[in-house]
Amino acid sequence: MGDWIDIAASGECPPGTVLERVVDDRIVALANVDGRWHAIDGLCPHQGGPLGQGSLCGGIVTCPWHGWQFDVASGRHRLSATVRQTVHEVREEEGRVLVRLMPPHGDHAA
Repeated sequence: MGDWIDIAASGECPPGTVLERVVDDRIVALANVDGRWHAIDGLCPHQGGPLGQGSLCGGIVTCPWHGWQFDVASGRHRLSATVRQTVHEVREEEGRVLVRLMPPHGDHAA
């Protein structure tokens, strides 16, 4: 696991919203679900759509390109248990949101 990286001010992503950030060389979708922070890989596995530019309803983010939906807490696709996004650790400190990137699925290096 890597270091904690500051990616946003808390106010940039109010409850019920999702936003896109580039963290190192990866795109991350940061979601605020009723004050609980979640971060998943931000490129939809379908055709690379920007999940962080999609819509958030409850804990489900919908890709704006073709409507694929993912649970932001688990990274799982709503219809296929075998499709999932990498989930990253998130915390809030002093009004800032920090993320620690996890290895992509299938990459077991820590």
